[in-house]
Amino acid sequence: MIQKKGNWFVYMLECCNGKIYTGITTDLNRRFTQHLQGRGAKFTQRNKPSHILAFTTCDTRSQASELEWQVKQLTATQKRALSAQWRG
Repeated sequence: MIQKKGNWFVYMLECCNGKIYTGITTDLNRRFTQHLQGRGAKFTQRNKPSHILAFTTCDTRSQASELEWQVKQLTATQKRALSAQWRG
C-alpha cells in the first residue's frame, strides 16, 4: 500500500501508448485499480494505463486541483521531468 503524507494525491499514469494521464484522488491504489478496470476517466478508458508514473501529495482538495491543472498544462516531456522529481 502506498503511504501518504497529505490527504490528496496528484498522480500521473503512463498509458500503454505513451500518453500521460494526470488526476487527483484520496486513495491512489483504489483509483489506479478503477483506471485498469475501465471505470476511471474517459481518457484512461481510451488509453489503457500501464503503470503509475509518479505521484505527490497535497493537504487539501483545492491544492491538489490547482496542482493537477498546472501539470495538465505541461508537455509530455515536461511531465516526465516532473515525475523524476516526484519520485523520491
